[in-house]
Amino acid sequence: MTAPPPWTLTGNGLIFIAHFPEPFVRAHGFLQPYQQTAYRGWVGTVILADYQTSNVGPYQELLFIPGLFRFGQTTSFSISKIYVSTQDSVINGRTNWGIPKEQADFRFATGPSGQQEISIRRDGQLFFSVQAKAWGPRIPITTSLLPGFRVAQEPLPPAKTGQLLLTAPVASGSARLTTLTNLMIDAAFFPDLGQISPLIALTIHDFKMTFPIPKYVGL
Repeated sequence: MTAPPPWTLTGNGLIFIAHFPEPFVRAHGFLQPYQQTAYRGWVGTVILADYQTSNVGPYQELLFIPGLFRFGQTTSFSISKIYVSTQDSVINGRTNWGIPKEQADFRFATGPSGQQEISIRRDGQLFFSVQAKAWGPRIPITTSLLPGFRVAQEPLPPAKTGQLLLTAPVASGSARLTTLTNLMIDAAFFPDLGQISPLIALTIHDFKMTFPIPKYVGL
């Protein structure tokens, strides 16, 4: 299925926000060469999303953004590792925005105490699992709280090189504070967050996000 931008997506998810130390990112962050030279740090995020609707149908996603990058005159975030559950999402994410998606098998379940239980496998091998328990009131959130939020990705072959695709997603929903337990990550597949203390973990409810047409910017 070919699905050009813009996309509109709805669903639920988890966000893990942390300061990732530079030695950790450079050793375990799956940075591509263009990201290695541009990495600046600050704070990054891990996002687990369960998209109930999208331009390519429902799918799940796990991604790592290690922090801010400085590409020429552009400062932005950038995704260095990402898995999604469908091939349609892989193909279109790569083509539309240069996002280096890989396919994996996701399982979202609800435990006996209401906690989310999430596991992800690649070629049958379990590499990520976590339990997440949301608590406290729901708080409205929006990307307008992060002015200038955007991601820059190098177009994937055979697209032209020497430029980046710059995308400014817009999203809104509600969030609750969340406790994460029983985290297991195989560092061969994804950065091992067990080494990192999060600044905050949130469960995101009923979000709506628009992923627009990207702009080309210079490296």
